[in-house]
Amino acid sequence: MSNDKKSLPFIYQFFSGAIAGVSEILVMYPLDVVKTRVQLQVGKGGADGEAYTGMIDCFSKIIKNEGPSRLYRGITAPILMEAPKRATKFAANDEWGKFYRNAFGIDKMNQQLSVLTGATAGATESFVVVPFELVKIRLQDRASGSKYKGPLDCAIQIVKSEGILAMYNGLEATLWRHITWNAGYFGVIFKARALMPKAETPTQQTLNDLIAGSIGGTAGTILNTPFDVVKSRIQNTIKAEGVTPKYNWAFGSIFTVAKEEGFGALYKGFIPKVLRLGPGGGILLVVFTACMDFFRSIQ
Repeated sequence: MSNDKKSLPFIYQFFSGAIAGVSEILVMYPLDVVKTRVQLQVGKGGADGEAYTGMIDCFSKIIKNEGPSRLYRGITAPILMEAPKRATKFAANDEWGKFYRNAFGIDKMNQQLSVLTGATAGATESFVVVPFELVKIRLQDRASGSKYKGPLDCAIQIVKSEGILAMYNGLEATLWRHITWNAGYFGVIFKARALMPKAETPTQQTLNDLIAGSIGGTAGTILNTPFDVVKSRIQNTIKAEGVTPKYNWAFGSIFTVAKEEGFGALYKGFIPKVLRLGPGGGILLVVFTACMDFFRSIQ
């Protein structure tokens, strides 16, 4: 991601992104479960009549009523997804960066190019993640999660009852979610790194990456949370023939949520989401950079 370092082939970027993604999700996954539960809560009532008043309340009710292991319910799908997802994110960002620099005749990355590259990488990443996200959302939901024995059973039941194309429900909303997050993440990382004092030691470099990645993750989360809220609802809607879903397209769903529940509802789950993707963005950048540096050292 830095033009000052030797560029590595795609395969090294892919593996570095995969390792970074799995590391992040193992640490931060319970926050994702809480985020999804809060986002799926319509109005002030929760699934099966159980309401969550906030992040801590949701954590405590899940542990009390369903057991601590429920905080890792559905983690198989994200683990399987994280390797290709994060690998695609970082590899696509580097490859699209090269493409745009060549296309515009620019030697070094700048702020505008970082935003454009991140947005394009996010769009690329979306096509990889949608089926995994769909399964994860269905498993995380309190109402529907018990219907499935696991990720594979969930996918099979979705295909049987809703058709194979249902595995890509929410693609459009996912595109917007990833375009906005990646544009904010990579764009802000570029600016944050430029403003920081140059690292003189590996420890300082790690700290700089952790800070820059956390700031980038927070910025991306602020931008994309409304799309994430409606994506969760779209993907948790079971398709029925002849019935138009209440939540169907991203912008229409955003207007529906804002009209029925208020603008603040578009930021449901924001606190657990930003707590995950802020520090999580730092973890991603630190592990990715460390892996890339390791691969450079053995070249």
